[in-house]
Amino acid sequence: MPKPRIAVLAPLPLFVSFFDPARQRRLSRASRWTRLAGTRLTPAIRAALGEADAIVTTWDSPRFFGEELLALAPRLRLVAHCGGEVKARFARPLFDRLTIANAPGPMSPYVAELAVTFLLMAVRRVDDYRRALRRPQNAIYGALHTHGAGAETLRGRTIGLLGLGRIGQETARLLRPFGARLIAHDPYVPALVAARLGVALLPFGRLLREAEHLVLAAGLTDETRGLLGRRELSRLRDGACVVNVARGGLVDLDAVVAEVRRGRLRYAVDVTDPLEPLPKRHPLRRLRGAIVTPHVGSVMAEVRRAMADIVLDTLERFFAGRRVPNRVTPAMLSRMT
Repeated sequence: MPKPRIAVLAPLPLFVSFFDPARQRRLSRASRWTRLAGTRLTPAIRAALGEADAIVTTWDSPRFFGEELLALAPRLRLVAHCGGEVKARFARPLFDRLTIANAPGPMSPYVAELAVTFLLMAVRRVDDYRRALRRPQNAIYGALHTHGAGAETLRGRTIGLLGLGRIGQETARLLRPFGARLIAHDPYVPALVAARLGVALLPFGRLLREAEHLVLAAGLTDETRGLLGRRELSRLRDGACVVNVARGGLVDLDAVVAEVRRGRLRYAVDVTDPLEPLPKRHPLRRLRGAIVTPHVGSVMAEVRRAMADIVLDTLERFFAGRRVPNRVTPAMLSRMT
């Protein structure tokens, strides 16, 4: 049987960050592949699509494929995406007509690690102490010696998780040894899954009331966009830190900036969409009580290699006539970013 033809849609630097020489050799053993760069449908990409049995996409591939993809690529049967987000990249009817698979799994432990890092920085007041020690004085030593500190620990604190999918579950596993009480809101997660993690499932309103700190790990959907607005943020207790390792669109940005500026809440966020990169003079970049990182949750080379391995497994399994376990079905789209 002839090897399938695969169009890999990625610029060279991004491609090699996923597919090192060993993985390129594996790709060559399984297929006849061509790599093309471009975020738009150039003539070269159109020509490659016309012969492709499968395409491999990345975040620098053409941003959106509509139903015309079926006419552009009449032989196409499989799309394998190096990443998790496919809902916004492919028209919904394509999920019925093609096998579209993603590779989000490797990201979860690393994003959860960042969530716990944010929590520890906030709860242990790392930035406050660093700021105090930048001053040419030692008053902070005397204050702590005399009065001690407040509730600067995760031990015994109530940590809320908004979303208990892959990232939420990994965050819960990492937090458990710290001795925190874990609560969550996620209407799609069975109670048994939460119980195995030692997490109590609560209604949304009760989660906001009881959480001393809140981790956002939900997908950005029509249901969750702007879920934490001015009213919801006002229900969080004074001094709470909102840790957002999901998407910026979950939170009303103006409302959370106002709360941070007042000093009532703290906010830590990694993905600031729809404003990404965050504007150079945006207040979150410099406000006391805010931590912003530049989408670093899962940028590690090892994560990209693991995604490439999933994509290679997907290609090999599909063209051997075997089931693709990471296929994204139409029923899954409503709960995905």
